Amino acid sequence: MSDTRSKSSINSLVLFVVLAVAATTYAGNQGAELRFENHQFKPQTLAVPAGEPFILKVVNSSKETIEFESFKLNREKAVSPGETITVRLPALSPGNYDFYDDFHQDVPEGAIVAK
Repeated sequence: MSDTRSKSSINSLVLFVVLAVAATTYAGNQGAELRFENHQFKPQTLAVPAGEPFILKVVNSSKETIEFESFKLNREKAVSPGETITVRLPALSPGNYDFYDDFHQDVPEGAIVAK
């Protein structure tokens, strides 16, 4: 019975460590920041590691409401002047994921590039 209890304790400890590492990896990812200012997104191209979830902060530094939209990322969110939103994205496969401001068609598109 002592061996069963020891194995159970070890299994519980291993599970705890695995979950803690997974949570730390996601939470520890500082992510990336995308700013909207002077009628454009900066940076226009944002490189992120492929295969890792990340957090994207979209900061609207302009005086007008914008919309961060991407069909490829399945995201669409209005961002008021001076507001910062957080967009949680899953691990992306390598490739380009375009985004744009749907409220202002003259704003150049941007891209998130997963490498």
